[in-house]
Order: sequence, then structure tokens, then C-alpha cells
Amino acid sequence: MSKLKLKRARRQKRPLLDWQPNIRWRSPALVACIPLALIIVAVWGVAAQAQDQPLTPEYVQGVLNTIWVFIAAVLVIFMNAGFGMLETGFCRQKNAVNILSKNLIVFALATLAYWAIGFSFMFGTEGNAFIGLGGFFLSSENPETYGLAPFPEGLAIPVAFLFQAAFAGTAATIVSGAVAERVKFIDFLIFSLLLTGISYPISGHWVWGGGLLSDMPFLGEEVAFSDFAGSTVVHAVGGWAALMGAAFLGPRIGKYAADGTPNALPGHNMGFAMLGCLILWIGWFGFNPGSELAANEAVPYIAVTTNLAAAAGGVAATITAWVVIGKPDLSMIINGILAGLVSITAPCATVSYWSAVVIGAIGGVIVVYSVLFFDRIKIDDPVGATSVHLVCGTWGTLAVGLFHKELGLLTGHGVTQLIAQVIGILTVGGFTVLMTSIFWLALKQTLGIRVSEEEELKGLDIGEHGMEAYSGFLKE
Repeated sequence: MSKLKLKRARRQKRPLLDWQPNIRWRSPALVACIPLALIIVAVWGVAAQAQDQPLTPEYVQGVLNTIWVFIAAVLVIFMNAGFGMLETGFCRQKNAVNILSKNLIVFALATLAYWAIGFSFMFGTEGNAFIGLGGFFLSSENPETYGLAPFPEGLAIPVAFLFQAAFAGTAATIVSGAVAERVKFIDFLIFSLLLTGISYPISGHWVWGGGLLSDMPFLGEEVAFSDFAGSTVVHAVGGWAALMGAAFLGPRIGKYAADGTPNALPGHNMGFAMLGCLILWIGWFGFNPGSELAANEAVPYIAVTTNLAAAAGGVAATITAWVVIGKPDLSMIINGILAGLVSITAPCATVSYWSAVVIGAIGGVIVVYSVLFFDRIKIDDPVGATSVHLVCGTWGTLAVGLFHKELGLLTGHGVTQLIAQVIGILTVGGFTVLMTSIFWLALKQTLGIRVSEEEELKGLDIGEHGMEAYSGFLKE
């Protein structure tokens, strides 16, 4: 650097490195290195603190498993932002604050309820085939109160808890969209606590905690209900809870004409909805591959099946909506992508790439007809959560019995696994309908679950929160 440039740099108080044209401190490549550097530092720190621990292949694999599942848990937690933006965009502006509030607080509630009792009900070793017990209020000092059987050896229990808590929060968030624009905020909070603390973990115990659906000897040796990442355990459970909530609440004011014809109540921000969909799509790479609970060669395979199904679902829903409705409706495109993702969640680790495309495409077709069907029977679901999560979650669970590479009916392995899938769907569905109906009815009889007509017409932002999302902007 010349003396003249050096003087100028000092005079302008610029760093000397600003004069080196080949260094771009805000380049995408440099920013992308930051997460990698943090992972390297974390692994190095673990190794440094475990000087007495021999660096065996098993120990290193356990550390890698823990780091990967932690990253996957963060991706799943970030899906709450996607749900919030999607639901807000699909609903009217006068309810934006209410919907954002529900989607933000629901993960906080789910975390506490799942920490207090839910994780024990799901994975506790002192219970039975119906419910897990032991180790309430997860203690870092007594991790032995939880069985390691459902988790790979070496995976840290706190990380396993964080990942599973993110799933519990997802189940509760699904309900938010179906009951939007008319449910009381306090009732939704209480229901979310009951769902994530009691109902969801009990049925989850049956599948992932060694409970009654994890072994079906009457169908043959080693036959069990299979739901790899939660098409039924998470999505259908959330969908059933959402359906019962929408049914007990009734439709929004103005949704149906006097003759029963459904009226459109358009969402106010489709940009929000589209961005929410993309966030969810990205988050699903934690949801499905993270459910491997290990850093191994299956992770990229699951990621590809997940992506193929999402793409096929979006394309199939676009074509179907174009034919049935007459226009390539953006809301149907969004729900088609989500339908593909929900549909592949159960079979993502056990089906071929071609099967993933077929499963996702069928989900994309189903969701369009399902949305129209629920509209006709006066189940008012503003965002289509019931169609996406309940209907397509059920389809994805059945798809395991049809397309499983080693057990599926359509791959030449008989009907046994399909029967197991039907039994699991009916068992979990029946229990969830029973429990959530009790919850909704109890709330309806005590607190009343619906806001007043005046509050609904004015908007829940003012009635429930005393504020507006777009204060000062021109409104309808």
C-alpha cells in the first residue's frame, strides 16, 4: 500500500484491510462457513473436555449423532415461524396478531408441558404398554430414568428431549390454523397444554416408546405399526385435534350463505403464506432426516425422498386445482407442497425415489378434494390444516403398507404391513378423537371456547390483544 493510501486510510479512519479488493467480508461463501466453524468448535470442545474419554469410534459416532439431532431439532423449531406466517397470510388482517401470538406461545407451552410430564408419558420406562412413567420434570442429574431403547446408543438424552419437544409443539401448532379467527386465546392455550402434556405423548408412546403398537404378534413375528417420522403420531394427531376443534367451534361468521353455499373469506397476505410454506419445506429436512436420530448414510436418502414428495405434491395440486377449480390457485399449490411433505413423513426412510414421487403426487391430489369436501360439510378450516395434516397424514401412513421396499403390498410382500398400518391409524385416531373431544367439551362448558360475535366481527387482534398488526395502515 502506498504512503498516500495509508494517509488517506488513517484520515478516514478505515481499516487497512478495506483497501484489499480481493477480500469480501460479507460474501455468501464466508457467511456459509460460520455454522461449520461453530460445529467444529463444538466438537473440539467436547473432545477437549473429555480428556479421560477414549476417542473410540462409538464415542465419536455418539457425538456426531448428538450434534446432528440438535441441528435437526433447531430446524423443526424454526418451522413454528413457517406455521405462523402461513396461517397469518391465509387469514384476514384483523386477526393477524392473534394468530402470530398463538404460534409463538404454543412452542413455549409445549416445551414446558412436555418437560414436566409429556416426555415421561412417552418414553418413561416405569410404565406399561399404554403409558410411560417415571422421571417427571426431566432431570439432567437422573437421565437413567428414561430408557435408551428408542434412541441410538450415545445420543444425549437432553438433545433427544429437545427434538421430541419440537415435535410436540408441531402437533399443537396444527390446531391453531383450523380454529383460527374465532377461538378464545385462553382456551387455545389450555388445550395446547392438555394436548402436548397428555394426549399426544400417550399415543406417541404406543408407537415410538415401546408401547402397544410397537409389537403386533397376532400378525406375525416382528410385525409392528410403522411411522418413521410422524405422519400419524404428529400430523394426524394434530389433524384430529384440529377437526374436533373446528367442529365444536362452528364456522366463522359469513363463511356460509343462507342456502349453505360456502363463501370465500380470502387471506390478506399471500406473500406471507408462500414464505411460510418455504420455511416449512426447509424445516422438514430436520423433521424427516432428523428422525433417523443418527448421523449416517440414511440421512441424505431421507432428504431426497422428502424433497421429491414435496415437489410432486405441489405439481399435482397445481394441476388438480387448475382442472377442478379452473385456476392454479396459490393456496392449493402451497397446501399441495405441504401435503406431499406430510404424506412422505411416515414412509420417507423405507420407500424408493419413484414411490416417494407417487406418494407425494397422490397427496397433492387428495388435498384439493379434501379442502372442497370439508367446505361442503361446513367444517370451516381457514388454512386447510385438517386436509393437509389429518387426511394426508393418514394417506402417508397407509403408504407404508403399500410401498415399503421390504414389507409393502405393491412391492410384492403381502398385506400384513398394510393391516398393521390400518390398526395403528384407527387406534391412534380413535384415542385422539376421544381425548380431544373431552378437552374441547370441558372448555366449552366452563370457559366457552368462542369469542363474542362483536369481537369476531371487529377482529381478535382488538378483542383479545388490544392491538393491531397494521396500525396506521389503510384497512378494508
